[in-house]
Amino acid sequence: MSNENEAQSTAEDDWGAAMAEQEQTEAEAAALAPKAASATVFKDFSGGDLKTGTHNDIDFILDIPVQLTVELGRTKIAIKNLLQLAQGSVVELDGLAGEPMDVLVNGCLIAQGEVVVVNDKFGIRLTDIITPSERIRKLNR
Repeated sequence: MSNENEAQSTAEDDWGAAMAEQEQTEAEAAALAPKAASATVFKDFSGGDLKTGTHNDIDFILDIPVQLTVELGRTKIAIKNLLQLAQGSVVELDGLAGEPMDVLVNGCLIAQGEVVVVNDKFGIRLTDIITPSERIRKLNR
């Protein structure tokens, strides 16, 4: 019977140790919970560092390359007509002469302008900048 009592007391000791360990873990977790909540600090956006923070953010993206495209016009053409094109062929576009050309950045319309020639090179003079609200409106269509 003493072996049985020893086995029972050992089992009770193991069980008691496990319960004590669980209580200790729960107490430690409860002690850490307020610290974790108080560690969360939000920046004050009242405008104190807003200008310098924004300036640094803009500097970060200034060297990112984008593709600028000026579109004279578009047309649809059948493959058989496309294969017949040769040097000197004229392709009719939907844009009219003197009509403003679209200026696209990464495929998104940002402005319109007119063609200029400077030192034998073509360029574009921007005549109308698309506002951000207009760009968003066009994206929602």
